[in-house]
Amino acid sequence: MYEISFQHYILGLFAVANNIAAIPLYINLIRGRTLKEQHKICSTATLTSLLTMVVSMFAGVAVLDFFQISIPAFRIAGGLLLLSTGFGMMNSVQKSIELTEQSFSKIISAAIIPIAIPMTTGAGTMSTIIIFAESAHGKPYLHFALMGAIIAMTVIIYFSFFFSPKIISFLGSTGLDVLTKIFGLITLALGIQFILTGISGAFPKII
Repeated sequence: MYEISFQHYILGLFAVANNIAAIPLYINLIRGRTLKEQHKICSTATLTSLLTMVVSMFAGVAVLDFFQISIPAFRIAGGLLLLSTGFGMMNSVQKSIELTEQSFSKIISAAIIPIAIPMTTGAGTMSTIIIFAESAHGKPYLHFALMGAIIAMTVIIYFSFFFSPKIISFLGSTGLDVLTKIFGLITLALGIQFILTGISGAFPKII
């Protein structure tokens, strides 16, 4: 049995909570906006992602208990969800949002949905964090490690958005597409691992 650590958490979150797929839409969102407006859009998307991850960490397990959903069942469901997310990333195509004629308030709304949710921190991210939080139950040092990983991931998300024009310029559309597919493959592997762990927990005598 491998030892769970901060590195395990941050790598898992990096696979499912990265905003690579959201960058093309974000670029379109900030086009023609002042630097102050760009900062506000970036901060809004990042803060929304942070709140999503923190709420999942602290309230996710309680929600499962309320609905009497077992952790093995949730691991299997979360794994299936990650498989779907991973396949989506593997077959993703770049999209665009036409917002040039709309008000800035609507652009801020777009920074929340769909930029932050679900493109950066969607259902797959929530499921992953809930499973991580359950694995840290009764181990305060793992709770601190998970919170540290969430904070570190938030910083990565912020700078990825902030420097997205340079990232696009450096990688190009092809490079961005390749990177998205790589993260999709990692997400698929993470989903399969969750399913295997869930099955072994639900049927310990079989596996």
